[in-house]
Amino acid sequence: MKIIPLSEGSFTIDKTKMFVPFDTSSDDLQSRNSGSLLVEVQPFVVVTSEDVLLLDTGLGFMKDGVMQLHANLMNAGINPGEITKVLMSHLHKDHAGGVSKKANGDSGYCEAFPNAKYYIQQKELEFAFEKGLPSYIPAELECLKDASNVVRLDGNGVIDGYIKYELVGGHSPYHQVFTIVDGGETVFFGGDNAPQLQQMKSKFVAKYDYDGKLAMELRQKWWKQGQEEGWKFLFYHDIKTPVY
Repeated sequence: MKIIPLSEGSFTIDKTKMFVPFDTSSDDLQSRNSGSLLVEVQPFVVVTSEDVLLLDTGLGFMKDGVMQLHANLMNAGINPGEITKVLMSHLHKDHAGGVSKKANGDSGYCEAFPNAKYYIQQKELEFAFEKGLPSYIPAELECLKDASNVVRLDGNGVIDGYIKYELVGGHSPYHQVFTIVDGGETVFFGGDNAPQLQQMKSKFVAKYDYDGKLAMELRQKWWKQGQEEGWKFLFYHDIKTPVY
């Protein structure tokens, strides 16, 4: 499998849930609001023998009239229309901002990847509209409600015989994780339940998680299994180590 990190940059985030750009070469974390976390925002493309997979969709920011995610894909040699499946761990705005884009000549949004199938937990989609701002942006998700290319998942299962999805909770009530097995390789994407390498190696309980204790226990389980079975881990929020 070919793995391509699509970094959208480094940001700090605090209790306001605002993502503020951070230049690691010049900015000072201590000058940011108390409790600010430094994170990368980093979707991934995984090219398998069958698909061009996109794992989460970033913030959805525009740059020079083009969605940053689309530009990053093209810079990596991939036309956004080539994406066949969009796998969504959950729908928080930093992971789902790029599921849609402003429709031409319209005030609403349309799907950013109309040629792809979107794989979303049905209960996570419902919860996003129930919970709303600031963690979710319902307006950006509205186009998914009735779209024919959205596959609404319920619990655990397998997509096309090689992509396992598991509804695990932890970071958010209906968070799911993906294990992709292809060509003798195993790639694991834990979204915000497994966001950074360092968190996998310690018993870290995050206050920002829906169930921090569960998320920590899941990380411990996955880290042990991954070490034993030779998984590749994809870390969405890791500044230094996107793939391990």
